[in-house]
Amino acid sequence: MVDPVLKWAGGKRQLLDELYARFPAEFDTYHEPMLGGGALFFDLEPEAAVVNDTNPRLAGFYRQVRDRPADLLTVLEGFADPGSDPDPDRPFTDTDRRDRAVTNYYYQQRALFNRRPNDEAFDELEEAALLLYLNRTCYNGLYRENQRGEFNVPVGRYANPDWVRSEAVRATSEVLAGTPVLERDVAYVRERANPGDLVYFDPPYEPMSPTANFTEYSAAGFGREDQQRLLELAQELDDRGVSVILSNSGVTFEMYEDAGFYVGTEGATRAINSDADSRDEVDEVIATNVAPADRGERGQLRLDRY
Repeated sequence: MVDPVLKWAGGKRQLLDELYARFPAEFDTYHEPMLGGGALFFDLEPEAAVVNDTNPRLAGFYRQVRDRPADLLTVLEGFADPGSDPDPDRPFTDTDRRDRAVTNYYYQQRALFNRRPNDEAFDELEEAALLLYLNRTCYNGLYRENQRGEFNVPVGRYANPDWVRSEAVRATSEVLAGTPVLERDVAYVRERANPGDLVYFDPPYEPMSPTANFTEYSAAGFGREDQQRLLELAQELDDRGVSVILSNSGVTFEMYEDAGFYVGTEGATRAINSDADSRDEVDEVIATNVAPADRGERGQLRLDRY
């Protein structure tokens, strides 16, 4: 069991037991088409898996962690405290590409990280290191992009932030070894999942209210039409004999129940919220096509770790 190396909105660490309780007794390859922070994947450590994320910078990060952990750590160790002065030997010492003042090292690093969405040359290893650095030093560990695809979260306040995370990087690299990390639309799973496999979907959540918005994870967003397309994909996998588990916000309960899935409601506390007082328990649903009689015993799949 490995803890996620990144903080990520919508993480499922608090729901792991409920997700495991819906696992089939046996399955072949594990698929996670919306990896995000990957709490379930890294806890499960499956022998055979394919993972994916539509955010190319996140997928690229995991590939660098998988393939070049030592090089990644070397780059991370060279970064300075976010409140330090900008590096005079790097671009964006005084202003960023929008002519906004760069007041400290953090905002210089944020501008460097945003080379990809601005069609500028970038180094994949440095981009991966910057993603982890910003993740550990930005406000509340939030990942958010504007409509241009630029990461735009301000600096956070931390007494002694650990952006190197050497043990976590090495452990994550070991879990990812031999695992394909894709950056495609979730529909790719039609090509990769076979009867007897298990697919876990963890989409950006359908808002619980008209003013809530949990879909700013990337510039593309994830709207109501995407939710419907995901449901249809889950139904298609069900028809082909693939086990499916899906978590979402409580407002999607009827949507999956009407489609014939087994749906349960669980409580979970949102760990990332701009307002600390708003990190309350909210209803989440877990939908699956795995019948109760076909499920393994709770915790059964992890007994070989002890």
